[in-house]
Amino acid sequence: MLYEQGDTDPLAVVLGAQSLDDALTQLDDLTRVANQSKQVVDVTSAAQIRLARVRSTLAARSAELAAALATAHRTTNDLVAARSQRLGFLAQLRSRQQLKAQQISALQVAAQQVEAKSQKLQAAADAAAATAPAAPTPTDPSSVSAPVSPAPPAGGRSITVSSTGYALPGRTATGIPVGWGVVAVDPSVILLGTRMTIPGYGEGVAADTGSAVRGATIDLWFPTLAQALAWGRRTVTITLH
Repeated sequence: MLYEQGDTDPLAVVLGAQSLDDALTQLDDLTRVANQSKQVVDVTSAAQIRLARVRSTLAARSAELAAALATAHRTTNDLVAARSQRLGFLAQLRSRQQLKAQQISALQVAAQQVEAKSQKLQAAADAAAATAPAAPTPTDPSSVSAPVSPAPPAGGRSITVSSTGYALPGRTATGIPVGWGVVAVDPSVILLGTRMTIPGYGEGVAADTGSAVRGATIDLWFPTLAQALAWGRRTVTITLH
């Protein structure tokens, strides 16, 4: 009754006991109960400390998880942006390929036209040479006339270049076969596909490049080595169309 009421005075226990043994027994019980209460308090305190540590660890893990989620969101956004940029780059590449294919087609058509025209001119020249009368003797200077180059068509831009003849077979840098009228140029000076009039040679189209063709320099294709050597290297003023 004294323990339940909270009064654990040893003297009250001794005075309330019927004998000395009874008093000692009650005192031992009170000591035992007090020790058990202390153990319960210690266990509870240790549990509270562990709970606080677990809560702290849980908070840290929650913060790490939130940071990981934020990083994942940023990575997702970066991947989406990178995918958009890649799709845009691929679209640009397709457009450039289509444009290049159109330019190559235009060059091929122009080269074919020039080749056909050159063949006609060559055939006409061969026919004229076969039917031409004998050349006048040097003793009659009045009958000798200087060759006249065809006048360039109106319009266009004139440029003075150093020209060289060549007679190599094969295909040009643009993929078309070589032929009369094919001109090798420096694309930084004369754009590929540009038509031109060359005094003493005729019409041509910029459809080839070369490692030695740099600056204001062009190479003219001839069907034979003798014609290329006869042309040699000369400075001409060409008209670009």
